[in-house]
Amino acid sequence: MSAQEKTRKGAKRDQSIEDLLVRGVETFIDPEGTFEEKLTKRPSELVIKLGADPTRPDLHLGHAVTLRKLRQFQDRGAKVVFLLGDFTARIGDPTGKDKARPELTSEAIEKNLETYKKQVSKILRTDPEVFAVLRNSDWFLNVTDMSAPQGTVVKVTSESEGKKVEIPFDANSFVGKAILFEESRMQVKSLGLKQGIAVVTIKTLLETLKRITHSRLIERDMFMDRIKNGAELYMHEMLYPVIQGIDSAVIATIFGSCDLEMGGNDQTFNMLMGRDVMKSNGQIPQAVMSMRILTGLDGKEKMSKSLDNYIAIDDEPNDMYGKAMSIRDETMIEYFELVTYTSQGEIEKIKEGLESGKLHPKDIKKRLAREIVSIYHGERLAEQAGKNFESVFSKGEIPDEMEVIQAKEGESLADILKTHKVVPSNAQFKRLVDSGAVTNIETGEKITDVATKVEKNIKLRIGKKSFVEIRI
Repeated sequence: MSAQEKTRKGAKRDQSIEDLLVRGVETFIDPEGTFEEKLTKRPSELVIKLGADPTRPDLHLGHAVTLRKLRQFQDRGAKVVFLLGDFTARIGDPTGKDKARPELTSEAIEKNLETYKKQVSKILRTDPEVFAVLRNSDWFLNVTDMSAPQGTVVKVTSESEGKKVEIPFDANSFVGKAILFEESRMQVKSLGLKQGIAVVTIKTLLETLKRITHSRLIERDMFMDRIKNGAELYMHEMLYPVIQGIDSAVIATIFGSCDLEMGGNDQTFNMLMGRDVMKSNGQIPQAVMSMRILTGLDGKEKMSKSLDNYIAIDDEPNDMYGKAMSIRDETMIEYFELVTYTSQGEIEKIKEGLESGKLHPKDIKKRLAREIVSIYHGERLAEQAGKNFESVFSKGEIPDEMEVIQAKEGESLADILKTHKVVPSNAQFKRLVDSGAVTNIETGEKITDVATKVEKNIKLRIGKKSFVEIRI
């Protein structure tokens, strides 16, 4: 059922509620009407879940479509629970994959977790009244899963005859593991829970599976495609939607409810499984909202890092502006709808102006680029990025300001540019060098060796859009 079809029995919604439940939304499933009623009457009681497996370190505007919708709910008082799937990342969501995903290392997961939290804070409010962040390892890893380097000691403070005494324990003993377990729970550290810490055991999983049929799981298109094509389908992949559903049930236990789960429209099956699991636990099932998928800069495929057709939310202003100016004319209205705060009424005027020829696509694209940059970097830097773009691309000049990168003498140019996200990979750097797209601005010489090392300060033009100054 589409969001537009979801308006209940002809009842007219308040326009602001209509915008929340329709704009950018692919599917909104709330058959009982409990979420919409709560949104209308008691929005500060809402708990909304967004789960993310930290399999990639960077977020782009495609991810931001969902985050921005969450911010709108926050502004009404709803609490967003950002669930980092560090446990499920070890499985890998099979969504959209024709073969099993490789497991991530703990080190890669931890690194990606920190990056996710930092980037999410650019869009979401992070004050405790409307935001909480948890890891699902908090309930899927138990006492016996705890471990520490050999020789690690943990201490418990006890009081005897009015004196405080520290009692040491081997961290890998059962008592030591129990201490580590208690101290590492985000439910305790972040939420301040003193008792009733949620833990999922194999018994919990089996009790849940007793109510989920094989036919229900196997109906997923991707699973059927694997079987049809003779590819392997592993049991841990089939369990992924169930585990994601258990996450929703746990969140409902911790916060008193889990009223809505949000995600891309490729996550609808997983989110609906959450409804099934919650029902089996006697909980009010969550509503489900899937968001439209943002088209990438190529105008064809969905925005994706792997397709190199994305704008990252932490791109520097000039690069972000330049990428936005490369958006295809036919997708501009989609970008206004999904990634800006422009009102729907104003978007309709822009659309009519473009269709009638009264508005020039280039002028509208400049407005779009400026609005995108201002969301993540502010009005001043957005205006400066626009001026720099005009200087570089309309007048052939070098921008007054460019990104400054500090590096060590003798460091590889490819490593410097990749570390600072000027280029996404060594392969992309090689393509730029081979095509003569890396130029020393001061001498006009092109970099022709991918193994070039930086021995002194240098200013470079990278491709058409990026300018950097590397200082030793």
